[in-house]
Amino acid sequence: MKEMIKAMAFLLTFAFLLTFSIAKPIIIQPQPQALESFNLNETKNAGRCTYTVTIKTSCSSTRYTRDQISLAFGDAYGNQVYAPRLDDPYSRTFEQCSTDTFEIYGPCTYDVCYLYLYRSGYDGWKPYKVTVYGYYTKTVTFFYNVFIPNAIWYGFDLCRGSSVSTSTM
Repeated sequence: MKEMIKAMAFLLTFAFLLTFSIAKPIIIQPQPQALESFNLNETKNAGRCTYTVTIKTSCSSTRYTRDQISLAFGDAYGNQVYAPRLDDPYSRTFEQCSTDTFEIYGPCTYDVCYLYLYRSGYDGWKPYKVTVYGYYTKTVTFFYNVFIPNAIWYGFDLCRGSSVSTSTM
């Protein structure tokens, strides 16, 4: 009888472990939001730092875009980096399923916790994700995978206790 109880306990434990090892975690990603007003270049830090920004355009985006694309990101302390006009239709920037890399210079920041994109034009554009790499900051990735509305800053402000996907390279 004791052997039967031990065998049942072992099988139940094994089934429990197997169930949870196969189950995939549910990850809730924050969604980008429109920003009613946005103040550009209000920085407290006058230092100069270099950032590498990669932008992957979704495979469900338009084939290409001639729209004007700008970017702004920063930290919780008011340090902000602004990059106007990243677009260049002649160099095939922001084509469907592509990844574009930019070297951007701006004030030094602590960990980046907000990022907004601005699109102006008629073609439309759907970024999949934007990743910011900096020497003094953790690498951070913002997942969009939605079409950016026209003529409005659109993105994430996770500076108030929320988390974003971060990694160290």
